[in-house]
Amino acid sequence: MSTQERLIETTRELLWERGYVGTSPKAILQRAGVGQGSMYHHFTGKPDLALAAIRRTGEELRASVDRLLDSRESAYGRVEAYLLRERDVLRGCPVGRLTMDPEVLASDELRAPVDETIAYVRDRLATVVEEGVDRGEFAAHLVPDDVAAAIVATVQGGYVLARASGATDAFDAGVRGLLALLRRTDRA
Repeated sequence: MSTQERLIETTRELLWERGYVGTSPKAILQRAGVGQGSMYHHFTGKPDLALAAIRRTGEELRASVDRLLDSRESAYGRVEAYLLRERDVLRGCPVGRLTMDPEVLASDELRAPVDETIAYVRDRLATVVEEGVDRGEFAAHLVPDDVAAAIVATVQGGYVLARASGATDAFDAGVRGLLALLRRTDRA
């Protein structure tokens, strides 16, 4: 792995663990095992490096969502696969956690890839829900954009509740509850 890649990957890990405020250049350099000159050779400073790391995290999350939602499964099956995908619930979402970081929120540049990633996931889910409504898999009265927002809110809120309690039970219950609400019971 190149020095630039080590810096980006290390920053991604630290942002997920500590957030932007808690991720110092010194911590990045120590964990990456590189000198200060290496960081400033590739990046103008912490904000530039963090932006590269946040963009990379967003790209990976979007690719993961695409793999799940591009399958040939039913719409319900794709939503279920998204909700049940393997994730480190107690660590939370590497993108969603940045929405609670005051310095990320204060920076239009750092906030943009976070907003774009969340909007992308919501839009992809809305498209799948719309397909499910059109095919009769989901109730006809469902509004795809609203359901997609509820899915994202369930996942992100589930992370918060799980982290607060130190257990995945609340996350798992939220996912089960949402899937039960989406499941059509009026079809034979």
